[in-house]
Amino acid sequence: MFDFLNPYKRSLVRGNLIVVFSLAVSLPMAHFPENQANPLLVIPTLLACIGTADTVRCMRRRWDWYHAGVILCVYMDIMVLSIVLFFLLYPYADWLNIHH
Repeated sequence: MFDFLNPYKRSLVRGNLIVVFSLAVSLPMAHFPENQANPLLVIPTLLACIGTADTVRCMRRRWDWYHAGVILCVYMDIMVLSIVLFFLLYPYADWLNIHH
């Protein structure tokens, strides 16, 4: 029943769930509209990287429609990873803010 939880087997569902979970966790941790600095956002960033690597493991050598679906999932993972990295790094980028 929970065969997709086995880390030794390839599972597209597991990789996508890890990435979406890391995005869901990073939103409240970053206090999104205000984007407050929180060094604990490293944890969702690492989870998103692990989920992306798990999704990449599901690619096949020859192209078929499953391979195309995995590529779309990898693009989604990269977008989530960039959002989580933005939440992590933007509050520390004081040079972007104009202070008068």
